[in-house]
Amino acid sequence: MFQCPDRLVHSKAPSEKPLLLYDGECWFCLRWIRRWQQKLDGKVDVASFQSQFSRFDKDIPVECFQSAIRLITTDGKVYGGAEAVFRAWNDGSGMARGVALWCYQFIPGFGPLSRVAYQAVAGHRELASRITTLLWGRGEYAVCRPTFYAARRWFLRLIGVVYLIAFASFWTQVDGLIGSNGILPSGSWLEAVRERFGTDSYRLFPTLCWLNPSDWFLHLLCGAGVFLSLLLVAGIAPTLCLIALWASYLSLSVSGQVFMNFQWDYLLLEAGFLSIFLAPLRLLPSSRTETRITPQAHFLLCWLLFRLMLMSGVVKLTSGDDSWWNLTALRYHYETQPLPTPLAWLANQGPPWFQAASTLLMFATEIGAPLVLFAPRMLRLIGVAALITLQILIALTGNYCFFNLLTISLCLLFIDDHVWPRYRTPNTVEPGGMRWPSWLMIPMTAFVLICSVPLLWDAFLPDAGWPEPLETVYGYVAPFRSLNGYGLFRFMTKTRPEIIVEGSRDGVTWEPYEFEYKVGDLQRAPPIVAPHQPRLDWQMWFAALAEVDREPWFVNFLARLLKGSRPVLRLLKVNPFGDSPPRYIRARLFQYHFTDFREKKETGAWWRRGDEEVYCPALSLKTTE
Repeated sequence: MFQCPDRLVHSKAPSEKPLLLYDGECWFCLRWIRRWQQKLDGKVDVASFQSQFSRFDKDIPVECFQSAIRLITTDGKVYGGAEAVFRAWNDGSGMARGVALWCYQFIPGFGPLSRVAYQAVAGHRELASRITTLLWGRGEYAVCRPTFYAARRWFLRLIGVVYLIAFASFWTQVDGLIGSNGILPSGSWLEAVRERFGTDSYRLFPTLCWLNPSDWFLHLLCGAGVFLSLLLVAGIAPTLCLIALWASYLSLSVSGQVFMNFQWDYLLLEAGFLSIFLAPLRLLPSSRTETRITPQAHFLLCWLLFRLMLMSGVVKLTSGDDSWWNLTALRYHYETQPLPTPLAWLANQGPPWFQAASTLLMFATEIGAPLVLFAPRMLRLIGVAALITLQILIALTGNYCFFNLLTISLCLLFIDDHVWPRYRTPNTVEPGGMRWPSWLMIPMTAFVLICSVPLLWDAFLPDAGWPEPLETVYGYVAPFRSLNGYGLFRFMTKTRPEIIVEGSRDGVTWEPYEFEYKVGDLQRAPPIVAPHQPRLDWQMWFAALAEVDREPWFVNFLARLLKGSRPVLRLLKVNPFGDSPPRYIRARLFQYHFTDFREKKETGAWWRRGDEEVYCPALSLKTTE
């Protein structure tokens, strides 16, 4: 068998650049050469040996070209196999351009192992080509460094839609929740915060409402958010819009107190902040050119989705809740979640094996899918498809406002341009314009990783502490809610207590207040309300799981009902007392359960209830003041 040495000399030198020659009849070689050309960045010429063989046939036998790629340097030296690859990379571009060659030359064992690996692949190129297709897909450019221009466009549009939903949804409730006549007036709360924390208040509770805590300013923030969201969807001044949107939503989130303390509010702030650095640095959209993507910003948003999903799965297993380990959690979830949908009632009727299998698939998706998000292309797309499917199923069975849409928008960032119908090959994409500089993005990326790794580790070891210096540093950024830990449904709620609020003019006859979406009327079907979030209805679910003395906002709510506060009453569906508020008010607690097929057919009811107890005894204005 012919053995060609890895090094030859005195070949005819190329004109100006080194020349890398490959087997043009090898499909596996062609695809990986396309990937290497990106790394070489035009500093090394690349051609098939069939097209150049006549130039070198006197010095290099054809068998040498057929057995391995050859790099011919400008001084006429010829290198083959693994060494040719490393030397070609060394002539290319990138931060690690010389690292591989240095390892090849100076680390003991690295060179021989590289040569053995190269020969193993070169000797089985048909098998290697099949594996490449399996992992990266078909096409000449399938293994090329992926680009995400289409993903960025769609992501920024969707983040604009999510901001639009979030601002518009809260705008309809702001007066009743935190207005001057609302349940928790933000103005008086900020005043109390300033009295307690002094000048540290501005750092611990960053909100523009310090400038003006009035109702009209809250409306201004909501209205500005809606307007800026529409501009972002249209692609107008995306960076400026994202900065203003983040600052406005942070201000409302801080001032919103308990009503704006949900994980998706934190997720939106973190995704919105990182999106500032992904957005094109231009004022008007263009259909002709794409501004360059800041790779660090793209990575940090991908890292956010990875943390979100992996932590959501891991915390369930480390919480100590047996229902996750014995696969019974979903027997409770559909019935006990805050605002189920009609499909949740149907899913709840499934047999135990169905619920157990669903729990297993959920764990496989939340824990398994994130692990392949940074894998080769086909595995990455499978992981993305699994996560999107999970979000759709969650949305069908529960009203989780904009959470599912926001998570899906993050998933889009893993879908490279090959997938989109109007994919443009790397040879025709012409990025232009500015992007955020590396001297800013690299330190920011390092900081996010340093702080987020302990957050991720908390999911695995909840009782593990942070190093004190790192905990101190994180304490300064935590108030901005833009670098967070996540973990949805760490503990499964196994019962469904519901609070029924009732008023009376004489203390004898009691009439119930009916909420817009909260479970109450047994005959009323579970609502479909997402992506809107009725925040009072959500808080009522949390309040039912705790004692009334641990929910001071609830007593404020009852006081507003006694006073007949119009903004608060507008948050309800039915006010049985019209313009004349009741003299007394109370709250009772009932245990609710879904009906089954037989009960539903006989009674038409979606729910049944029992086990009544007092949640809050009868109050009057004198007792609430």
